[in-house]
Amino acid sequence: MTKGRLTALFFCLLSAAGLSFLAFAAPQNHVWTTATALGQLDAAAKDFHSLSADVERTKVTVVVNDRSTETGSILVRGDKMLLEMKAPDARTILRTGDNLYVYNPGLKRVEEYNLGKNRALLDKFLLLGFGTPGKELQKNYLVTFVGESPLDDRKTIELELTPKSAEVRNQFSKIQIWLDESSWLPVQQQFNETGSGDYFTVRYSKMVRNPGLPDSRFKPHWPKGTVQIKH
Repeated sequence: MTKGRLTALFFCLLSAAGLSFLAFAAPQNHVWTTATALGQLDAAAKDFHSLSADVERTKVTVVVNDRSTETGSILVRGDKMLLEMKAPDARTILRTGDNLYVYNPGLKRVEEYNLGKNRALLDKFLLLGFGTPGKELQKNYLVTFVGESPLDDRKTIELELTPKSAEVRNQFSKIQIWLDESSWLPVQQQFNETGSGDYFTVRYSKMVRNPGLPDSRFKPHWPKGTVQIKH
């Protein structure tokens, strides 16, 4: 898999990142610092199994002042993820362990990838969510508490993540996360691309923690006549 293709796949998968911090309310009148925020993540990570949500992703290309937005839905359970994006660029992205499928209904084609050695790099991005404790997050990012601010009528705390790995920094210079203080769920993330100044934001809504998601939801089922391509 080429580095450019891998980056494009990361952009799709990162719509899922950060979704699985659990609903775990902090004490009232809590004074936030980087240490207390990471401690809250440790506490919140103890009881995560699955999650469903709506997602809105906006890509901003700074040099031409272009902004494009797409919407969809996501299911997460363990190392399984199903992301379904709507028109105009409808596609389905399914991850099950080391296997990644990208289905394009317009082309009636599904591309299958084995992440293999690239899984380690992917998982560094996915440490932003899926119930990962704060202490694990610290292994791969310099975590900084930025402050408290209202977002979508919710009181949030903002964390800034600077990748420690040069390989990850080649993709993103920093990542920002806004967490709802009342539920400890992410309201928004912003991924700042290295070099270009471009960025994309991901907003989450209608989140359900630990819904019952059977294995069948994460099985690769494609319409009859779909062309399958393995990479």
